[in-house]
Formats: sequence, C-alpha cells, structure tokens
Amino acid sequence: MTGMQGPAPVGSGQGRGQTTLQRRRGWRPWLLEGLSEQTARHPGPHGTPSPEHKGHTWWRVMCLTGVDYFSTLGYQPGIAALAAGLLSPLATLVLIALTLLGALPVYRRVAKESPHGEGSIAMLERLLPWWAGKLFVLVLLGFAATDFMITITLSAADASAHVVENPFAPHWLHGENVWITLVLVAALAAVFLKGFREAIGIAVVLVATYLLLNVVVLADSAWQILTHPVRIGDWTDAMTLEHSSPLAMIGVALLVFPKLALGMSGFETGVAVMPQVRGDATDTHENPAGRIRDTRKLLTAAAVIMSCFLLLSSLATTILIPQDEFKSGGAANGRALAYLAHEHLGEAFGTVYDVSTIAILWFAGASALAGLLNLVPRYLPRYGMAPEWTRAVRPLVLVFMAIAVFITVWFNANVDDQSGAYATGVLVLMLSASFASAVAVQRRGNRWAMIGFGAITAVFAYTLVTNVVERPDGIKIASLFIIAILLTSSASRIHRAFELRAAAVTFDENAVRLIDEAAAAGPLRIIANEPQEHSTVAYRAKEYSQREQTHIPDGRPVLFLEVFIQDSSDFTATVAVHGDEKHGVRRLRMESAVVPNTIAAVLMELRDRTGQVPHAYFNWTEGHPVSHLLRFLVFGDGEVAPVTREVLRRAEPDPALRPRVHVG
Repeated sequence: MTGMQGPAPVGSGQGRGQTTLQRRRGWRPWLLEGLSEQTARHPGPHGTPSPEHKGHTWWRVMCLTGVDYFSTLGYQPGIAALAAGLLSPLATLVLIALTLLGALPVYRRVAKESPHGEGSIAMLERLLPWWAGKLFVLVLLGFAATDFMITITLSAADASAHVVENPFAPHWLHGENVWITLVLVAALAAVFLKGFREAIGIAVVLVATYLLLNVVVLADSAWQILTHPVRIGDWTDAMTLEHSSPLAMIGVALLVFPKLALGMSGFETGVAVMPQVRGDATDTHENPAGRIRDTRKLLTAAAVIMSCFLLLSSLATTILIPQDEFKSGGAANGRALAYLAHEHLGEAFGTVYDVSTIAILWFAGASALAGLLNLVPRYLPRYGMAPEWTRAVRPLVLVFMAIAVFITVWFNANVDDQSGAYATGVLVLMLSASFASAVAVQRRGNRWAMIGFGAITAVFAYTLVTNVVERPDGIKIASLFIIAILLTSSASRIHRAFELRAAAVTFDENAVRLIDEAAAAGPLRIIANEPQEHSTVAYRAKEYSQREQTHIPDGRPVLFLEVFIQDSSDFTATVAVHGDEKHGVRRLRMESAVVPNTIAAVLMELRDRTGQVPHAYFNWTEGHPVSHLLRFLVFGDGEVAPVTREVLRRAEPDPALRPRVHVG
C-alpha cells in the first residue's frame, strides 16, 4: 500500500540514525529526572521519608549521622597532636567540655525549635525581615556548603592516606593521594548519579564495625600503657620540660583547642535528619513530641560516645606514638589510630581497620553530599534564587563534584591543610545555632537559659575568630561559596522575575459573588488601582479617566483590583483575593510580594473561572524605565503595565487566550 513503510532494517542507516537520536534525547531527561515544582520544595534525600516509610528508631538514625561524626576519629587524633603536641589530651578535654556543655545543649534546643529538619538556619531566617533575612541565609548557606564540601574532600583525602600507608598496597600507589582521592570522589558522584537511596542499614553496619574495631585498638593501647607505666612518666616528664607549670599547660590547651574544633562535626547533620526519626504514634506535624525527645537522645548518645573515644584516642596516640610521626610525611599523619592498629595488632588486623576506616570516611562524604542536596532545595528555589536545573538532583551532584575536584587539587589532598577550612564551616554553623537558641529562649522569657546560651555563643565566637586568624583558608573557601551563591542567586531571581510566581489563587465568598455578577455582562473589565484606601470621589475619578482613556465600553461593570505588597523579598505565595463593595465601587483586594505578577496570576485564574478572556486597564507610570525596573526587582512594584503584559506573554503562548492589557 502506498504511504506505508515497514520498520527500518537492522543495521540500516535509518535505524542507526533513530538510535542515535533516541540516545541524544535520553541524556537530557535522565539528567533532569525529577525536575518539577514539587522537587523545588522537597528537602532532599535525607529530608522527609516517603509516605509508606514510618521512620527508624533513634539509634539507627544516629548511625546515619555517625558516619560523619564518628569518622572524624580517622584523622582527629593526628590533627590534635599536630595542634597541641604533648598537650593533646588536655586540649581534647577542653573540646569535650565544649561539646557536652556547649554544642549538645544548643542542638537539643535547635531540635525543639525546628523539629522538621530545618536546622538553625531556619531559626535565624525568621529573625530578620525582608531582604536582610534572605541575604543572611545565603551567607550561612555559603558556610554550610564549606562545611559539607570540605567534609567530602577531607574524608576522601584521609581515606586515600589509609590506602597509601597500608603495607599491602601496591608500590605504584605511593604518593598518588590526589588521584586516589579523585577516584573516591568520582565513585561518590556515581552513586548519586545512579540514584541515592537512604541506606541506614549500611550506616548501622559501618558505624558498628568501625567503633568495635576502635574499641579493640584502644583496649590494646590501654594494655600497652598499663603494662609499661614508664611511658606515662616519659609523657608527663616531657610536658613538664616544655611547660613550666600546670597553669601554663591549661593556658596553652585553651589557646590551641580551636584547632581541634572539627571534632564537633556532625551536630548539624543530626538535626537535618530529624524527619527520619520515628517518634511516637501520637506525634503530629504541629507537635512531634516523640520525635523531639528521641532526637535529643540521638544527639546526647552521639556526643557522649564521641567524647569518650576522643579522650581515649588522644591519650593513646600521644603516649604511644612519637611526635615526629604526626608531621607531614610521617607514618601517623592523618591516620594515628590506624598506625597503632598496624604497630601493635599486626598487619592483618591493621588492614581490616584500614578497610573499615576507608569505608566510613567514604560514606561520610555521601552523608555530606546528601546534606547539600537537602540544603539547596530547601531554601534557594523558595527564594526564586536557583536556576531551573537545580530542582533536579543530578545536575547539582555534577556541580558539587566539580567543586570537590577543584578543592582536592588545590589542597593536594592534604588532610592537615583542609582542617582549618573544615573547622571554620563547622564553627560558623555552631555559632549561628547557639545565637539562634539564645534568641529563642530570650523571646520565651527564660532569662537564665538566655544567659547560658549567650555564654556558649561567646565561646563559639572566640573559637571561630581564633581559628580564622590562625588558619584563614576556611574564610577563603567560604567566601568563594558565598560569592558564587550570591551571584547565581541574583541572576536566577532576575531571570525568573517574569514568572507568575503565585502558588495558588483563591477567592473568598464576596469576591466570587462580585466576579460572577460582573461576568454575567460579558468579559470582565478590571481596573488596576493604587493599593490604598481612596475616597468615593477618587474612585469615581479613576473610573471616569480609565473609561475615557482606554475606551471601556459604556455600561459595562468594572472591578477594581488592588495588590498590597507584604514582603517583596518573597518569591512565591498563595494569593487570597478578598472582595468588598465600598465607596460606591466593587473591589478585589489581596496581599502579595509583587504587584504585576500577582495581577497576571489573578487574570489567568479569572479567565479559567469565567471561561472568558478578561481585560485589564492600567495607567502609565511617570519616571525613568530603568529606575522602575529596579523598583520592580527590589520592591515589587515599579512600571506595572508592561511587566504584567510580559508575565502574561510568557505564561500564555496563545494570544487568543491571553488576558488583554490596556494602558492609557
């Protein structure tokens, strides 16, 4: 039959062309899978469980945060030895005190104030109105990105150190830390590109195995020390030679402990995964009391366990490992506990310990990347400050991994060089959390709690300033993230400025009545009016001038539409339209963040409701068009008529269905 063709033969040029075309078309949908408005508001992989998912017990979720928190044992003792030398245990005691008396109470308060995983950033967001709050959040996001990105690169770098230093490692791997780190980063990216799924079960196995192996190493170290007490004497004698008195030792420990601050990493992640905690059957969204209680158990248990391991590991490594081995190039650099495992328990056990350490350090990067994927969708799309593709996971993964590659090469995969930047990100988040907690209890009238959180805030501020002064790498990295976030956010906000930007449009009973009565006479005639309370004379003058200038048909009823700007820094909101009859006219009034986009959204809703294309009537605004454009971008008003028309043009491609805009 003429016009009918069979399928192209296998191997034919036509078949190959179709296959190639399908592959080309397949890459973009795969990369942007999940790109939707819903994704833009979704908190990410660790945010909210799926509907059929009922959550986990708190100790299992603790293991999910523990892959980040507990994995710092892989490098924390070595960093402490470099920072404090023989005083490492004393400086670690100061760190433990700050953890249990500072960070733990703060994040227990954060868990109560943000039980749905928003964290301290959301608490601070509510303190500052308008653009100040948005900019403040963007700066904090820059520091949070520093924390999570350095977690990825530093953990991978330390994992590569364990690979290279293992005696069974091939000789060609020695000195190739950068390439090993990049391979681990690429493997992490591959997991997320394939499709990351919550793996709390894997986290439980990794954390349990790693902590058990550390218990074995520390128990053996304790046996070595107790059976050779002379080592304790050698250690105390060496400290006495270096420092004149116990007070001097305490003073030095207080001065150097900020360098150990990365040992408190993991608290922010612990709050972020709160929605994964099962809580009680009686929990509600408004009052998840069981989830809050169990999350506090999670935070307390993690802090106590980690504090014990930090103190014991610091004592063991300081007493048993020569100080020169901690320096760059030394056998214990970045792997102090692994050094003890190989030295005292044999190469076979040491290799098992290395494999466990590499696995948990690598999975710590997965936890950090998931935290980033939670953070960006939670804030930036809601502000209109994220490009369209950031609503999908895979493009974000590629961006973050490119940044991780840059950081790895920049720091040459060196754990010590990255520790300052890591500590800076951690401390800024903890400082913000303590300040937010102080403000929260102050607003509740709890004076003593406010004094306590204020003191903790002061300590974190001192710790942060000291860390930044001595190691400014963190501020440099954070500044790059902050600048990048501000630039991309501003560009995205401008690019998306002409969207409808209304999540939904609703009408009250009076508005519905007024609309239906006006629609009975034909297409709606809407006069856009200045949002304020006018007199009867002013309304009549406005209606007369509009009928004369824009030729509104005589006798046709008109509705006045007035948009009151509430917070122009917001991007999307539900528009609630209220109707009334006052001063002899019929009015539709609403609050929103922006005038022209709201008018356009209401016009589109009126068209769909009445089945007729409405007409909107405007006056030209006097003034320079550039200044009006800036007013629109910042304050939400400006030259309303042309912007409304542009928003409508983009929202409705068919001119026949597009609401009409008349300007006089």
